[in-house]
Amino acid sequence: MSDDEGHEDGEEAHGREEEHAGHHPPHREEFSEDPLGHTRVAGGMTVSELVEQYGHAGIGAESVHEAGDVLAEMLGNEDCTVFLSLAGAMVPTGMRAVVADLIRDGYVDALVTTGANLTHDSIEAIGGKHHHGREGDPEKSAREHDETLRDEEVDRIYNVYLPQEHFALFESHLREEVFPPLEAEGTVSIERLCRELGRANAEVNEREGVAEAPGVAAAAYENDVPIYCPAVQDSVLGLQAWMYAQTGDLTLDALADMTALTDLAFDADDAGCLLVGGGVPKNFTLQTMLVTPRAYDYAVQITMDPEATGGLSGASLEEARSWGKLERDARNASVHGDATVMLPLLVAAARERIE
Repeated sequence: MSDDEGHEDGEEAHGREEEHAGHHPPHREEFSEDPLGHTRVAGGMTVSELVEQYGHAGIGAESVHEAGDVLAEMLGNEDCTVFLSLAGAMVPTGMRAVVADLIRDGYVDALVTTGANLTHDSIEAIGGKHHHGREGDPEKSAREHDETLRDEEVDRIYNVYLPQEHFALFESHLREEVFPPLEAEGTVSIERLCRELGRANAEVNEREGVAEAPGVAAAAYENDVPIYCPAVQDSVLGLQAWMYAQTGDLTLDALADMTALTDLAFDADDAGCLLVGGGVPKNFTLQTMLVTPRAYDYAVQITMDPEATGGLSGASLEEARSWGKLERDARNASVHGDATVMLPLLVAAARERIE
């Protein structure tokens, strides 16, 4: 290369440097100066401090941080009527006290849940117990493992075991303590059934000196919090009610709860919902706003279901906004993860900030 060629190359490079030095990025409507930080953890941190640190990060950590903020504002707003939607196997997997404490401490105004959660809650209230199990026996096939459990009369919920004799105890409880007072009233609402279940659970729990706390339904009964169970037929509780009705006069009115539930939403100054899992409880909670002139001001969702299937359990809260179930300016956040991990984390962080 000649001296002239080298001189020309140097001028070219210098020109590019000057051009780069004077370059200004384009106007960015979707960008603001908010650099990502890094989560810091230390021994002795509180749960709230950890969730606050998540706000420096991205992906799921940022979602947990946002959900913690929304939940704390919702639960801390004394003018907010809070609806808790509880699906899945939350009670038999160890979330019973978290939910019962929220109700007892005045953070929940209405619970919408499954008959299964109420069944397992009642079993513990009257002396039954769930047990640690395992998903499968490594020395057996999955089928052989569950066949053995069947032979031994043990029901499995993932890695939780429940001896079947507890269901017999539950049936006796319903037939002796719960159904007879309702039968005398004739046709009753499902909420009325849940209220009577809570009363009976609390009474038997104290009378028998059961070591386990009386639980969710009892807490709701004692604190005048209504429980709505729109798919009660899909549970042992509903199955037993049907069987009792074959020879008795017990009748459930599936539509009777709609008025009280919608009145609660209609009269709310502000409204918020904590949606744990999906299914019928989630939709029943959200659709309440379709017959009121308002919508939810706060919403927090915990789910493991993907949005892309089009199913309700994974549907985003933004989708709910399109239906008019959330206010246009509602604060909402979704966390994708195991509710047995996420619910205690978020509730602990919110309660710490409030209390």
